[in-house]
Amino acid sequence: MHPRFLKTFLAVARQRNFTRAAEEVHLAQSSVSDQIQSLEAELGTALFTRSRSGLELTPAGQVLSSYAEDILMLSDEARAAVAAVSAQKAGSVTIGALETIASVKLPRWLSGFQHHHPDINIKLKVAGSGDLRRKLEAGEIDAAFCFDQSGPDERFAKRAIAAEPLVLIAPPGCEFASTKPDLATLASASFVATEAGCVYRYLFEKAFEEAGAAAPRIGAEVGSIGAIAQLVAAGAGLSLVPRLAVVEALCRGEVSEVSWPGMQAVLLVIIWRRRRVQPPALRLLLAAASDRFAPAKSADAHPRHAIPSLS
Repeated sequence: MHPRFLKTFLAVARQRNFTRAAEEVHLAQSSVSDQIQSLEAELGTALFTRSRSGLELTPAGQVLSSYAEDILMLSDEARAAVAAVSAQKAGSVTIGALETIASVKLPRWLSGFQHHHPDINIKLKVAGSGDLRRKLEAGEIDAAFCFDQSGPDERFAKRAIAAEPLVLIAPPGCEFASTKPDLATLASASFVATEAGCVYRYLFEKAFEEAGAAAPRIGAEVGSIGAIAQLVAAGAGLSLVPRLAVVEALCRGEVSEVSWPGMQAVLLVIIWRRRRVQPPALRLLLAAASDRFAPAKSADAHPRHAIPSLS
């Protein structure tokens, strides 16, 4: 079973559709179909069946799925082990990051890393929280910088590297800016929110749910934090965003800060796949992330919303 075919098989299993799987693995749909047929011919059994909701794994396909993940992981580990024994420090590492982190937190750090390791080629992919997780699972990226919202997963290692404050922003002169509204009061406002699946949207909705408050009206869904800040400044509504993304807009008075009764900060983490031997380039990058970023800690100004440390 060729590893390339197994990677395609897993993409089809995730997407349940040949067209979407082809986009994920950057192949023509006909090539994806040919690879699946080759696997089925080699194994002597069907791996997928068709249903109204899309492709479904057969019992044989379900069995192959777990083995395929292990085989691909072992293949990566073998390459990393050979490189380590050969003392090959040169190479490349592909990282993923949320837009906010990529534009604000990573530029200076990546520049310093490249200065100390000029033989390592860095590739940076910007995506949303859900896409970063999928890219990590598919092996398209080696590590992801994102805000923590997921539970434990034995396939991945995770390290908290900083705690980033959240802020609720409003148009200048907003009636809520001079008060300390509770969530029930804020539920009457219109909000500009990030897309479903984003950590900010998750924390936003979770706060209202846990408080038993009515869900507020979402006036607009926007995938860019920069665009959200501009919409809020123009009077489109309120929004919960990381402070690091809007600090300049706050200083210029383009937006106002409103007291937010929910969680006050979110952990910035780096996530990577567990392997017996990490590729040398990734190992150096993980070490640099530990050394250069500020250690994660709770927001001192808001002890009642302290964030637990990760073990």
